[in-house]
Amino acid sequence: MVYSEMPDAKLIKLYVDGAENALEVLIKRHQAKLYGFIFSKVSNSELADDIFQDTFIKVIHTFKSGRYNEEGKFLPWVIRIAHNLVMDHYRREKRSQVVNDTDEFSYFSMIRDEGDTIESVLIKEQIEKDLSSLIDELPEDQRQVVFMRIYQDLSFKEIAEQTDVSINTALGRMRYALLNLRKLINENNIILSEQ
Repeated sequence: MVYSEMPDAKLIKLYVDGAENALEVLIKRHQAKLYGFIFSKVSNSELADDIFQDTFIKVIHTFKSGRYNEEGKFLPWVIRIAHNLVMDHYRREKRSQVVNDTDEFSYFSMIRDEGDTIESVLIKEQIEKDLSSLIDELPEDQRQVVFMRIYQDLSFKEIAEQTDVSINTALGRMRYALLNLRKLINENNIILSEQ
């Protein structure tokens, strides 16, 4: 079997076991989607190139340290890394809005870069980590809609088309995801703003 026909998980295993070419195939396979995602957030080709490279530096570091455990979910995991790097860029640039606000997902609107103290940055990073881990606890169909809506900035029409469901089903999944997130936030006593 040639590398180009292998699933992501197999390529990752080969790379970790020393087959450097496996990583090249993995990068080429996902380059267009990942770069497109990054560019859609920063609208600058040089900056998008830098973030793309930084993303794969983090990917390589995670692989080499044996900490990768997102089997079967490589692309969403890499996009999440890129998304975090984009947010880091905007934080450094002191932009006021880190994540696009959406009416249906107001929790993310609480993550803003209004102060530049180390403490406020650490608090925001913790909030982002807490939310990310809670999203991971959602059922797969709800997690998918949240990811596509928040991290990929897709419309519900686009989500419905890509997941092969009706718009009402996509909206319903988001609604249930938000209800479940509220419940998880309350159960875990997570505070989503700097008090």
